[in-house]
Amino acid sequence: MNKYETIYVIRPTVEEEGIKALVERFKNLIVEQGGQVEDVDEWGKRRLAYPIEKHKEGYYVLMHFTAEPHVPQELERNYKIADDIIRFLTIRMDD
Repeated sequence: MNKYETIYVIRPTVEEEGIKALVERFKNLIVEQGGQVEDVDEWGKRRLAYPIEKHKEGYYVLMHFTAEPHVPQELERNYKIADDIIRFLTIRMDD
């Protein structure tokens, strides 16, 4: 099992309940695939370095998790099909 870090940016127009639902959705996805979520850090709304899809702000969420190599691929596939995610990045952490 490898350690990973993922950060994703949610559209600023999403309501608080929607944000909580997205965070839970991605946490549950990792657990269902056999991974373990170690930490979820919600940074909140922050100004973007440059406009993305005409948005100047975004809601940032950082997650640390441990999983098999296929889990980040599935997670990123779900990021891509989620309409409320405007950017994401997943990296494998060194031990």
